[in-house]
Amino acid sequence: MIRVVVVDDETLVRDGLCAIAELEDGIEVVGEAGDGQDALRVVEQTHPDVVLMDIQMPVMDGVEATRRLCDRPDAPKVIVLTTFDRNEYVYEALRAGASAFLLKDLHRRQLTSAVRAVVEGETLVAPAITRRLVETYCQGPPQVDGRPAALAVLTEREVEVMALVAAGRSNSEIAAELFLAEATVKTHVARTVAKLHLRDRVQLVVLAYESGLVRARG
Repeated sequence: MIRVVVVDDETLVRDGLCAIAELEDGIEVVGEAGDGQDALRVVEQTHPDVVLMDIQMPVMDGVEATRRLCDRPDAPKVIVLTTFDRNEYVYEALRAGASAFLLKDLHRRQLTSAVRAVVEGETLVAPAITRRLVETYCQGPPQVDGRPAALAVLTEREVEVMALVAAGRSNSEIAAELFLAEATVKTHVARTVAKLHLRDRVQLVVLAYESGLVRARG
């Protein structure tokens, strides 16, 4: 049973998310909170596997709550839920350690699939959303020729895959473009994350922009 805590300052939204999660076999809502500070208390009491986290909330916002939760040795996975277009804090939430980023207008099945995916260790961010997030909020150096010094530990293939991940390509799209098996692409991504001492695919994208491997469009 996957244990979930729902955090949102809007009661109607929170109730809806709880209802969606409870309808799914194998998922149990063990707590809910209306702000980030309350979320820390609820998580401490209930020890969930996953936290569905809003960003803009009173008392403590979702960015700070995510940062504090992810700093814990027994940290739950955090799925950020937002309206995106009016939310300048999403990038910082991902840097804080969120495992997924979803829009609030998602379908029920997308939400429950995301919960299962992050528990299995996946990072779930739609490629187009990842690209837009970083282009909007990441202020890195100009794109460089060749390989940035920060990526010196990577092979040429790993750098190539990293750039495509940052460009918003899924593993299957990268596999098709480079004529590789999808499993091979997944291995390259995992090795790159490990070599760079990153948490997940999201941080890999962030570093690609911050290092100058790829450039945000103006």
